[in-house]
Amino acid sequence: MIVETLAVGTELLLGQIANTNAREIATRLAESGLTHLNQAVVGDNATRMEAAIRAAADRCDALIITGGIGPTADDITREAVAAVAGVPLVYDRAYEQALRERWARMRPDLDFPESNLRQAYRPDGAGILANRKGTAPGFHIRVDRCWIFAVPGVPAEMLAMVDEGVLPLLREEEGGGRVVVSRLLRSWGMAEAKVGEELQDLFDASENPSIAFLASAGEIKIRITALARSDEEARALIAPVEAEVRRRIGDRIFGADDDTIERVIRTELESRGWTIGTAESATGGLVGRRLTSLPGASGTFRGSVVAYASDLKASILGVPAETITQHGVVSEETAQAMVQGARSVLGVDVAVAVTGSAGPEPLEQPVGTMIVAVATPHRATVNTLHLPGDREQVRSYAATAALHLVRRAILES
Repeated sequence: MIVETLAVGTELLLGQIANTNAREIATRLAESGLTHLNQAVVGDNATRMEAAIRAAADRCDALIITGGIGPTADDITREAVAAVAGVPLVYDRAYEQALRERWARMRPDLDFPESNLRQAYRPDGAGILANRKGTAPGFHIRVDRCWIFAVPGVPAEMLAMVDEGVLPLLREEEGGGRVVVSRLLRSWGMAEAKVGEELQDLFDASENPSIAFLASAGEIKIRITALARSDEEARALIAPVEAEVRRRIGDRIFGADDDTIERVIRTELESRGWTIGTAESATGGLVGRRLTSLPGASGTFRGSVVAYASDLKASILGVPAETITQHGVVSEETAQAMVQGARSVLGVDVAVAVTGSAGPEPLEQPVGTMIVAVATPHRATVNTLHLPGDREQVRSYAATAALHLVRRAILES
């Protein structure tokens, strides 16, 4: 079943509020195994609303419209749907009575606003979707092959109505429903284009399971998604594709699903009884922040020295003045001295140090030159990286690279 969503409201187009409803509905459709073809937003204009509804109804099996069914003059979703369906609006006197009684219970101190009665109208032939969190009822009506659902724009009201009214009907139409299962493989150390080349034939042939690539701060995620009648059936479809991806990408895959690099590092440290600390210059504490992002980080993380100024590199980390004078702040020699100083000052088993030229103006080296040193109880390594992007991108990529170089150093130890 192909589903589309249409959000109604000029305030959405003006950016005055965020369209969080689209995200919530999309998540629920995916979990239900329903194909979500398109999302759209339209303002409070009858002609444009009718055109958007008609176009969607011609393409899909179900259209979920959010917003425009309240009591004010700009709430015209009822009229637009009725026009597309070619039916008049009908007035529900039973709902009018229910509205008046609800108002009397909840707001006995105030007169009933007669404008609320706009909510008692609906397209002729439409079924009601009960609203247990508000006053505006939703409705559903079939237009040729497409079910059209109209639900409130208020998130709490919308979610309850989608969960309790819309999705059960769609699952019934689908014949019991299907599930969508995704497996996310996390990789680092290979460019997105290279990953794409290695997996091109799998991508071209992928339909169910399908393959997608997601790039984020230097990591490349490979998502394998299967649609099936059960979790077990979906995972059985994913398994051989995952095995082939792992064979081709090799040890550049460092984790899957929730195995972030921070989580992987902590697991490796815990298994050895090791602790870690950082010495940072250009990244300004980003590496330490990521290492402490997980609850329970104090079990392995001891601390961080952010020595941005050269004199602090010397006075706190013990970097020899002649090292900075001879080789510069942005040098492998300085990074090596920083990491050894961090191991000593922080009393840790593993230390990582970062120095570099993040920009926008070059510092001793071209912008994007970032140097990462890692020291373990068994060895020390240093890597000079040349990273793309603006200042914040360089810093972000450097922090990611530093974490992955820590993982490699631990495993090699």
